[in-house]
Amino acid sequence: MEVMTEKLELQLDKSTWKTVKFGDVVKEPKENCKDPLAEGIEHVVGLEHITSGDIHLRNSASIEESTTFTKKFSKGDVLFGRRRAYLKKAAQSNFDGICSGDITVFRAKPNLLPELLPFIVNNEKFFDYAVKHSAGGLSPRVKFKDLANFEFLLPPKAEQARIAKLLWAMDELIEREKEVFSKINENYESRVYQEFFDGIDFNSVLKGRIKKNGVYKYMALGEISTLVTDGTHKTPNYVDSGIPFLSTVNLIPFTDQFNFKSYVKHISLEEHLALTKRCKPEIGDLLISKCGTIGRCQVVRTEMEFSIFVGLALVKPILSIINIDYLEIIFNTNIYQRRMELLAPGGTRSTLALAPLKSLVVPVPSMELQNKIVEKYRNMLTVAESMDSKILSSQSLQKSIINQVF
Repeated sequence: MEVMTEKLELQLDKSTWKTVKFGDVVKEPKENCKDPLAEGIEHVVGLEHITSGDIHLRNSASIEESTTFTKKFSKGDVLFGRRRAYLKKAAQSNFDGICSGDITVFRAKPNLLPELLPFIVNNEKFFDYAVKHSAGGLSPRVKFKDLANFEFLLPPKAEQARIAKLLWAMDELIEREKEVFSKINENYESRVYQEFFDGIDFNSVLKGRIKKNGVYKYMALGEISTLVTDGTHKTPNYVDSGIPFLSTVNLIPFTDQFNFKSYVKHISLEEHLALTKRCKPEIGDLLISKCGTIGRCQVVRTEMEFSIFVGLALVKPILSIINIDYLEIIFNTNIYQRRMELLAPGGTRSTLALAPLKSLVVPVPSMELQNKIVEKYRNMLTVAESMDSKILSSQSLQKSIINQVF
């Protein structure tokens, strides 16, 4: 969704600000911990626990889990992902702990307010500088001694306090918006269940056929579809431009378009025509991920030509029995996502086979009730999209402020 962002121009008098180097106001505490349990440390942080673009450290592992990490950090420190700095991982911790060697710990010196540090680090200029001074091949890393030479304008302490107050107020607004968005997403599924599926034991439904007062039929996916197949099992010859060749990462449930921003490959028109003789996606079909994020679903709502790999299943529904939008809603619920994961064999490269997918049982009410469920969900989705747009707008505004200050 495109977001219209109001641009806020700050009236900053920088005449009294001084050019400083990052190392003048920030240090790298090199504190180690040999026995975390004896020191009462509870949190272990790796790069996977830091979210790109988020100034808050929200996740960690428990100390009960085995770890070789010994680098200590304290509450208020900023943890910076020095490996692959282009991922923009830099978050302020609200607890003490130990962290990976691929994380550099930043701590403010007396001439810098600690509250300002996470915003100094989370600006485009600092990340660009970190990427430029990284060394290495597949996993480039940047050292603190190089980051210490990054220069920026630093205001006097009183001005630091005023700016920090503004930035944290903006952050508090974003956090409140995220909380509302999270509650909307958490509630929609339970509300749909309460209104339309009250009394259905989904765990039993998924394991067999159950009757419920004639309101619902329970039918296998293979019974409400004319075809359940998958894409080519042979890796095609990729070209620089041509027909999109979709995989799991390209699916965005409940949208009209596919995600081509993260990753997309192309094949020639000739190869596409050959592949679609066996498996041709069309408007109104349902795509289901068989591997990676198993169970992710999206209805085809575009006339564009594309082919799919073996990691995606193609379902052609019988429209007189099932509203395809209803099926997309059902399959994207937590209970069906978990069920499809369980139907796939274990291991890190699990794949959901077509046979168990065809046997997956679905509650099929009257078309009138299916339409009501779809309408109800769309209304809730509109509210969620509005909130998501508001969050993106606030985040863009916050980033604009940070970049203006530093």
